[in-house]
Amino acid sequence: MELTKNTGLDPNLYLQPEGKPIDDGSNQRLTQEDFFALLTEQLANQDPTKPVDNDQMVSQMTSFSISEGIDELNVQFEGFASSMTSNQALQASSLIGQDVLLPGNVGYLSGAEQNVSGVVITDKSTQDLQITIESEIGEILRTFDVGTQPAGNIEFNWDGKDANGNPLPPGNYIIKAQGSQFGESTTLPTAVNRHVDSVSLAGNNQGVILNLDGETSVNLSEVIQIGG
Repeated sequence: MELTKNTGLDPNLYLQPEGKPIDDGSNQRLTQEDFFALLTEQLANQDPTKPVDNDQMVSQMTSFSISEGIDELNVQFEGFASSMTSNQALQASSLIGQDVLLPGNVGYLSGAEQNVSGVVITDKSTQDLQITIESEIGEILRTFDVGTQPAGNIEFNWDGKDANGNPLPPGNYIIKAQGSQFGESTTLPTAVNRHVDSVSLAGNNQGVILNLDGETSVNLSEVIQIGG
């Protein structure tokens, strides 16, 4: 049997002196203390026959202070922007389950007994206004003759049925509006109500994203009106 001589307590049990932290190169930013240390060295080693100009020294100090202040402001603005985005997400969460009006001509029919609504947008009086509902492949399913309408947002509401009164299956449908203005045939822009299913935060400072029925997502900034 081999015996081991006991020489005392394990040296690792003693309090070890703290080592000097090693700079990994990630901190490359001069602080105000670094600036004044450099300035002191500059004054101590200046040429007595050519002393540092007071105006130049003040200018250096001012430039450094401005630069440091801008850096601090940038950090504060980043925190402020992050806080604003979080607040927007919290407020936007109240939109879940509601309808929002969005520019565009694609409506989503979610099922039987559902409808698609929106507005035709025009800043001029329109004659012979006609609104058509088409499938995604361009098949005309329903036509509404609206007649003469004044300038403004002209509301429409489609019950999800074709020209024969048959309910159409869930999916995307295209809304088109055309009329006559000053004797010329004109295609008019539309906006459609869409249902908000959920809300999420986008990366790269893109703000709040609304996830709509029909697996479509839009930015909160695109919303024209809340509630259909």
